[in-house]
Amino acid sequence: MTRTTTSTAAPPPAPAAAPDPGGRRTRRSATRPRTWRDHPLRRVTPWLFLLVPLALLVTFTYVPVGNMIYYSFTDWDGVSPDRDHVGADNYVQLFTRPELFRVFAVSLYYLAASVVQIAIALWFATVLSFDLRFRNLFKGILFFPYLINGVAIGFVFLYFFQDGGTLDSILSFLGLGGDHAWLGDPESANTSLAGVSVWRFTGLNFVLFLGAIQSVPGELYEAAQLDGATRWQQFRHIIAPSIRPVLSLSVILAISGSLSVFEIPYIMTGGATGTSTFVIQTVKLAFQFNKTGLASACAVVLLLIILLITWIQRRLVPDEKVDLV
Repeated sequence: MTRTTTSTAAPPPAPAAAPDPGGRRTRRSATRPRTWRDHPLRRVTPWLFLLVPLALLVTFTYVPVGNMIYYSFTDWDGVSPDRDHVGADNYVQLFTRPELFRVFAVSLYYLAASVVQIAIALWFATVLSFDLRFRNLFKGILFFPYLINGVAIGFVFLYFFQDGGTLDSILSFLGLGGDHAWLGDPESANTSLAGVSVWRFTGLNFVLFLGAIQSVPGELYEAAQLDGATRWQQFRHIIAPSIRPVLSLSVILAISGSLSVFEIPYIMTGGATGTSTFVIQTVKLAFQFNKTGLASACAVVLLLIILLITWIQRRLVPDEKVDLV
């Protein structure tokens, strides 16, 4: 007699719970503890951190600019409490006196100097971005002039360029002559002052370019070397495209800086011998001739010129996303 065994079938799985058609939450999700993400102040917190910086920005930037625009429509002398509204007379006077705009010709010297300093900074940044002995020392030497106060630089180079000063002594020692009035005539004075600006601001452009170059992935340089690319080819196809936004920024700073030069010519010459800039002229109108209203109009016009040049430059050379990979 043969015993037969029957296998007991496993119970069928329980049917999955149907989704709640009404979209009601379960008891577990309904009792979830509240976190900081649910707090109503979460959206306000970033603005609380920005409150102090925005207050300082408005107080020390936008409020003075607003006051300057208001003063440009008055005949205020900077001292008297009386401020008579004169409308656009200050702007009419500004645009009908050619000597007030003639000083912009001096900015051409500084604009040419800006081109030189950008070229020098780009060359040093490219060279020092590669492995080179004592490159950290050279970086410090190039950036050091930018750390010095502009007034101190003006006094140092005032003695450097004076008759019989340091420069004349060096030229006499080399047998190249001496006792030249470097600050005595407009051409040599403006050239000398522009050279001082090159010495001072090259370090700033150098740091900007160096940071942009070092942000390029090293794998691109390695791949270029494996392909046999020369240093010039690496600069043309890797470095130059990567620093385009920084180069655009440097051009904007160069143009605006050449239009608003003040410290170095004011300390070294006081605007004499044809070295007066638009800013020096504006300061003299306000504090020497007590024409604060006209000086404010000059400042507004200078601000508008810089904004217009910046807008044109941004339209002609827009920022583009650079993808070198």
